[in-house]
Amino acid sequence: MTAREMVEYFGRLHGLDDELLQMRMNKIFDRLQMNEIRDTLGAKMSTGMKQKVSIARTIIHDPSVMVFDEATAGLDVVASRGIVELIRDAKNRGKTVLFSTHRMGEVSQLSDDLAIIHKGRLLYNGAYDEFESHMQADSLEDEFIRIVEAA
Repeated sequence: MTAREMVEYFGRLHGLDDELLQMRMNKIFDRLQMNEIRDTLGAKMSTGMKQKVSIARTIIHDPSVMVFDEATAGLDVVASRGIVELIRDAKNRGKTVLFSTHRMGEVSQLSDDLAIIHKGRLLYNGAYDEFESHMQADSLEDEFIRIVEAA
């Protein structure tokens, strides 16, 4: 199955009519820079390409809640930026977006709320701004390490 076919399949599963499906697909494929892989078979895709297709098929129906787990893993800097912009846009449109990441830059760019979970234990859960205002370390990454090591 090609990238286009996979995304179309999931759009149809969610009841999108052909016109809306094509409009949404074009927008997502442009945003995620996927036009060059529209007709690439899944077996011939790189890890990054597969990641983009997975995200596209997950958001094709414009869900009100989006969950991303390491959404930028395996992607280059340009593709990662596209995912971050997509998440920011969803957030700005009032969507609920949950994401997990090990990239602290994404956390600082996108988070309203923050939870730090380490070895199955919740070490922090609250507003990102509050977390940032009470940091004891100089950077988010250093503060994360400090909290995890203290646990």
